[in-house]
Amino acid sequence: MVYDCLSFGIDGIDGFKVGIESSSQLGLPQIDIVGLPDAAVKESRNRVKSALKNSGIFLPSSHITVNLAPADIKKEGSHYDLPIAVTLMQLTGALKKPVSDSAFIGELSLGGEIRGVRGVLPMVIKARELGVKRIFVPQANSGEAAVVDGIEVFCAKDLINLKQILNGEVEPEIQTPKSESGKTAFDPSLDFSQVKGQLEAKRALEIAAAGGHNVLMIGPPGSGKSMLAKRVPSILPDMTFEEMIEVTKVHSIAGRLKTDGLVSERPFCSPHHTVTAVGLGGGGSGVIRPGEVSLAHHGVLFLDELPEFSRSALEVLRQPIEDGRITISRSGQTRVFPCSIMVIAAMNPCPCGYYGDKSGRCTCSEAKIKRYLNRLSGPLLDRFDIIIEVPPVEFDELRDHTESESSARIKERVDKARAIQRARFAGSPTTGNANITEEEFGKYCVIDKEAEQTLKNAFETLGFTARAYNRVLKAARTIADLDGSEMIRSEHVLEAIQYRSLDRKYWK
Repeated sequence: MVYDCLSFGIDGIDGFKVGIESSSQLGLPQIDIVGLPDAAVKESRNRVKSALKNSGIFLPSSHITVNLAPADIKKEGSHYDLPIAVTLMQLTGALKKPVSDSAFIGELSLGGEIRGVRGVLPMVIKARELGVKRIFVPQANSGEAAVVDGIEVFCAKDLINLKQILNGEVEPEIQTPKSESGKTAFDPSLDFSQVKGQLEAKRALEIAAAGGHNVLMIGPPGSGKSMLAKRVPSILPDMTFEEMIEVTKVHSIAGRLKTDGLVSERPFCSPHHTVTAVGLGGGGSGVIRPGEVSLAHHGVLFLDELPEFSRSALEVLRQPIEDGRITISRSGQTRVFPCSIMVIAAMNPCPCGYYGDKSGRCTCSEAKIKRYLNRLSGPLLDRFDIIIEVPPVEFDELRDHTESESSARIKERVDKARAIQRARFAGSPTTGNANITEEEFGKYCVIDKEAEQTLKNAFETLGFTARAYNRVLKAARTIADLDGSEMIRSEHVLEAIQYRSLDRKYWK
């Protein structure tokens, strides 16, 4: 006789249904697992066997075959331990009631305890979509699973407890969300009011936050580039519930979930410049995992010391920045992860960091500076809508005790600009000014005659590429939104050009 139960697997950031079947026949007493299992799934035979024995459940002395269907899709991870154990509990007669209306996810210890696993949220969402009535997950994953409406989520601490629940001996408790999804409470130590001076840089980052634009900051060591970048999430709009779900799914799959529920703060990822292309973009030799670019989904990816990153790692960013998703292919496997991100990069103007400093401290030759700057390709630079210079802070500015504008005040203006964009792009896949498509330029980036002439002169004088021209228009659209203007005027274009002309100073 065949005994079965339901579980789920992960494909990209989505779940898929997996049926677990067990049957016994005459032969040597062993367990065979079929259905394209990976190493972790194959090893589950030993974990499950020990967990059952230590829970007082003994397998028959026969050959047991466990099938994971569909058999043509590779099964990865240790979360199949629990459903395999459930089918074997049915086979031994330990379970007296059917489990056809339930699904199971969880790893087992040798003693029978149910341990937390990755990717629970997308699997529970898929279970809900397929009409599953209830699902059993590890206690460690109850917070993320409970946020899904329309399905009953239960937990069991071990196999003995699960057996009691399934046999009706113990009444299980339905898990409920442990945290409310309200406004984000940012770390008060990361507020723009603590940044002395740098008014131009703050203005540029406000524009970037209002339109979702990418920013490159150039300045000497100690000028405050990292300090500014770390405070950008405090002025970004609060995440919607849908964005929280997407971000939590990515972090759950990567095993980087640090909250008992939904991620409510916009991610801020700052990989070291020694990160590999795989670490930045995602992948791996076995199971394909999201990289830093996807972990920053709906948040900020901060790349400090940009020219120090390997060329291969930086080139990984080019297409994902444009498309908002990254496709990873490894030995017959293909996964697509979302990466709708705001990229903030920082760099020194030269290897020593003091090129152009009025103190004359720079010791770099022109050839050395050129080699350093040429580590960044032209196409990558074109991905930045805003390029700004961050000069050293003057002594008088450091000693000025006047309180600077707070993140909350800046965020108010950003929220108003984002509200204008939501109304503008309602019913469109475009989410903000930074993502305006070619077809939408004529409709949404309307400029007056004076602004058109200003833009034409800059295009001819500064030698803008077509992509740089589009970047200027997108930034100008955001500046006009912050100004409450439907029409893009000359002053909006001039400010946007200012943020694209600096690269001509360094990359002549």
